[in-house]
Amino acid sequence: MAEAELTTIARPYARAAFASAVETKSGLVKWSKMLAILGSAVSEAVVMQKLDDPRLTTEDAAGFLEDLLGVDVNSEGRNFINVLAQYGRLELLPNIAHQYELLKADHEKTINVEVISAYKVTKSEEKQLSDALHARLQRDVSLTTKVDETLLGGAVIKAEDTVIDGSILGKLRKLSQALQ
Repeated sequence: MAEAELTTIARPYARAAFASAVETKSGLVKWSKMLAILGSAVSEAVVMQKLDDPRLTTEDAAGFLEDLLGVDVNSEGRNFINVLAQYGRLELLPNIAHQYELLKADHEKTINVEVISAYKVTKSEEKQLSDALHARLQRDVSLTTKVDETLLGGAVIKAEDTVIDGSILGKLRKLSQALQ
């Protein structure tokens, strides 16, 4: 299945989890941890192989995940797993976790931004960039940086679904495409 299609199918489940999470004081954090653990577990090849076993009933699949994760999943989480198993959607857990985190960030007015640059970004540059993004997006910015020397210069900024490619490599690719 295409990634966009998986995201579309996962979105209502993420919204349901989010709706449940906002009802309690510490629900956002609990659901965030629970979905992260579930998403990670389902991403493991051994777990996927077990869940893909055609002899496994939906109850067995749900039970397997519940047993695997034990105390890391509360009763709401177990119900959630059962619903996903019943509709054959357990493989969506990583997508559901991602969609949930986007909803949570929007609710908390935060955004995670990744800056990939050709050179190490200094603390003062991080602060300037974070302040500029905060002013533009009206959200608290959580900034992470990486170095990728293949960019040659400049930087690539990723914030949720937005990618700003200000790298020399990106500009060279655009020029190459324009000349073809």
